[in-house]
Amino acid sequence: MSKFLRGTLILLVAGFVTRILGFINRIVIARFIGEEGVGLYMMAFPTLMLVITVTQLGLPVAISKSVAEAEAKGDFKKIKKILVVSLATTFTLSVIFTPILYFSTPYLSEILFTDDRTMQPLLAITPIIPIVAISSVIRGYFQGRQNMKPAAFSQVLEQLVRITLIAVLTRMFLPFGIEYAAAGAMLAAVIGELASLIYLITAFKLKKKFPVRKNFFKQIKSGKSTFKELMGVGIPTLGSRLIGNLSWFLEPIVVAHSLAIAGVGAVLATKQYGSLTGLAMPLLFLPSFITNSLSTSLVPAISEANSRNDKGLIEYRLQQALRFVFLTGGLSIAVLYVLAEPLMELMYGTNSGAIFIKIMAPFFIFYYFQAPLQATLQALDLARAAMINSIIGSAIKLGVIFALATQPSFGINGAALGIIVGMVLVTLLHFSTVLKKISFTFYILDYVKSFIAIGLSGGLGYWIFSKALSNLSLPISICISSFIISLSYFVLLLAFKLIRKRDVKRIPKIGRILTWFAFE
Repeated sequence: MSKFLRGTLILLVAGFVTRILGFINRIVIARFIGEEGVGLYMMAFPTLMLVITVTQLGLPVAISKSVAEAEAKGDFKKIKKILVVSLATTFTLSVIFTPILYFSTPYLSEILFTDDRTMQPLLAITPIIPIVAISSVIRGYFQGRQNMKPAAFSQVLEQLVRITLIAVLTRMFLPFGIEYAAAGAMLAAVIGELASLIYLITAFKLKKKFPVRKNFFKQIKSGKSTFKELMGVGIPTLGSRLIGNLSWFLEPIVVAHSLAIAGVGAVLATKQYGSLTGLAMPLLFLPSFITNSLSTSLVPAISEANSRNDKGLIEYRLQQALRFVFLTGGLSIAVLYVLAEPLMELMYGTNSGAIFIKIMAPFFIFYYFQAPLQATLQALDLARAAMINSIIGSAIKLGVIFALATQPSFGINGAALGIIVGMVLVTLLHFSTVLKKISFTFYILDYVKSFIAIGLSGGLGYWIFSKALSNLSLPISICISSFIISLSYFVLLLAFKLIRKRDVKRIPKIGRILTWFAFE
């Protein structure tokens, strides 16, 4: 197995494990500090991500690319210079931005977020900035050398430490107030990231082929050309990430002020925002692991076809990806829509966020489409167009949130609708951009059949859960209903010939058995 394939598989497995652990992390937080605490956590978190994005300056991707090129030439002096310049740059930026965030927290919490209790979580999370700055450089170094294990293991370790400490720290700080409990959850994240950094440094020291500290400042002085080279890749990457993080940063601010105009108090607004972004949306985002993994493979596949100017192969690959996304995403939508209330009750101990799943789930298929479409645009050298689409979608999203959430008749539901509008718009813009580059055939009948399969399997699952399983315990009822929905959905896909024998045969272990039930 090649280093590329082995590294990709390691990252995919680690990404899946990290996603599951991250989801468990959200459940633990919700169980210990409730919707209000989750709201404070989710209001503060985008600010941190924005500052970290600026601090990293797009360097992780640039480091990975530059280290890979230098190692191909056996130029370890160049690799050392890349590391030294990157560490100096990110550490300097973290030294600048950490105190800025620390001293600006009163302004952010009282004026921008309209809830001064967000100050404690913001203060608690501030020390993570220099930690992430250094760890991102080391991760970029390992990825550039196609050694994915340290980065993968560090992510899993970070989540494990965080989950372990959240239960301890939130319970310890809860008597002082819900804002201090949220700060405890943030502190658990800091310690988890610190444990990850210690692991990365240890792995680096064991595997490095050169001393980093030797002539450190001399390397910085002579690293002007290396810095320019890194910025050549880093700045465009920063631009793309900055748009998403800036939109995420502004979202809780716009929601908080919109709800205030609608007459919703700060405490209730925080609680409602926590239900939307901290409880409901992680459930909706969970299946996107499949689409993101698929997109990782789609970029090189379409890039290769594009280099040969094979438009037919490009369309075929995209058709394959979108078909797979639609079929897997459709099942997720059916399960989440039908079992929204019991799933929320089972995991979080409250079903207050179920209404958001009901509102958003039918439209989330557009979100699942976004990853393969964006990967296609990147492969076709249309990353700038994808960035412009994202800017338009983010601006419209924030505008719709303000227009609707300020109306008492909509309230927080207006925020959910605004997120949906932005999501659908970006996906449609990506589609239109792709269509300008390649021809694309829409198999309308297949999509109609898929919608029928989603509706029928979801309807059967609802009837089973509400009528036949009403006397069973909640976990058992959810498991049986989910199984019934999945089985009926799969049978309908076979009956409608949306899945054929050649597709089923590729399923590991049970593929050959299932081919008996599939059509050619």
